[in-house]
Amino acid sequence: MYKYDQYDQQMVDTRVAEFRDQVKRRLDGDLTEDQFRPLRLQNGLYLQLHAYMLRVAVPYGTLNSTQMKMLGDIADKYDRGYGHFTTRQNIQYNWIKLEDTPDILADLASVEMHAIQTSGNCIRNISSDQYAGAAADEVIDPRPYAELLRQWSSFHPEFLTLPRKFKIAVIASETDRAAMKLHDIGIRMVRNDAGEIGARFYVGGGMGRTPMIAPVIREFVPLDQLITYSEACLRVYNRYGRRDNKYKARIKILVHELGKEEYTRQVEEEFAHLMSQGIEPPLAELERIKQYFVDPAYETGLSDELDLTDPDFRLWVERNCQEHKQAG
Repeated sequence: MYKYDQYDQQMVDTRVAEFRDQVKRRLDGDLTEDQFRPLRLQNGLYLQLHAYMLRVAVPYGTLNSTQMKMLGDIADKYDRGYGHFTTRQNIQYNWIKLEDTPDILADLASVEMHAIQTSGNCIRNISSDQYAGAAADEVIDPRPYAELLRQWSSFHPEFLTLPRKFKIAVIASETDRAAMKLHDIGIRMVRNDAGEIGARFYVGGGMGRTPMIAPVIREFVPLDQLITYSEACLRVYNRYGRRDNKYKARIKILVHELGKEEYTRQVEEEFAHLMSQGIEPPLAELERIKQYFVDPAYETGLSDELDLTDPDFRLWVERNCQEHKQAG
């Protein structure tokens, strides 16, 4: 899984120190709740009826044992012994005290985790297939591409105050186990007729009071244009999204009202402009990220053949097992 480099760690540590000062000023009465609200939301902290709720990002659903232990320690030390994993690969603690939040964020930073952009009108946690990197039906491991998008979207100055929250999912199989088409942007990694890996973009999905399935707006985006095309999609939304009505502010409403064709036309126009600006990170950066997702040895010594003569066991296997890309 991805490991923080010096820039990642410094960025998160600096945010913790900044928020510690903001919390102190709130507790001292130097900040009103109205002044504090946008600051806490930037750090995943919600004010509920009886306590604060903290939402922690689990990028593309990947945790190591050290991080999992820390999440348990935080639940025991600062909450009521448990947290809630969400459908979009976050964990939420619902009984948090404001004065504890800087220490919680510092504990998270010590194991390469944070709560940045888990709330507010920004690009939220990048999610993926729960079997990402292991499923037999994937054309490629989608997690390095999700990580590249995470790095691009974190602290992106243009997209920190979008018309509404914005959610992106990345998958690499025909089966949509991440509900990718119900996201603001759904990206499916695919191969074209030449065998090249690229991205198919779906834009304008959503759930809630107005559920919509995202249409395809581009069948194939080359890997060296992935970030640029994503930025074009966001720029059109940021320009025309309904800031006057939060119930109509999601991109699904914009795509519906403009129509798929007109929205796509504007994205392609913006994309052509951005291609002349040279904003795409070099492919070498993607290759660097991929090194953190190299497969383990996977030497099981086991066969894929199972004794399915017991009908109950056969049913259990059919309902609960997914084919792994590694035999055995």
